[in-house]
Amino acid sequence: MGLAGAPSANAASQLRLAPGLSFNDDFSPNFPIQGRELSDASVPVGKATVIFFGTSNCWNTAREAERLVKLYPQFRERLHFVVIDLNHLGPGQDRLVARYYHGYVPTIAVTDSRGAVIYDHAGETSTRRGDTSSLQRLLDAAR
Repeated sequence: MGLAGAPSANAASQLRLAPGLSFNDDFSPNFPIQGRELSDASVPVGKATVIFFGTSNCWNTAREAERLVKLYPQFRERLHFVVIDLNHLGPGQDRLVARYYHGYVPTIAVTDSRGAVIYDHAGETSTRRGDTSSLQRLLDAAR
């Protein structure tokens, strides 16, 4: 079964930032996003999907996670969220890593409701901490 046709589990939900994150050095011990269903590996047809790849001990991942978590309440009903801790993959997440991850964190991939990739890039979506405008435009474009 292809990625887009994979059975849909529950999307990652109740996303929040982990405690004790550092946004200016690589000493955070925790993966920056906490929540429910973080082992989801589905990209369902019929709903646009945001896939977030990151690691603990990476302040760039923490900064981008902060942006994503800030926008999550606005998009949680419209978009399917998948959160991947590259150091602790959930079942089936290796398929998503093989397809969308390019070796740099953070990476965000977005598919439209037909499963077509509309964004797949590594690096932060903004140069300033707290600026969600670029990520906001990207998520607004996901249909």
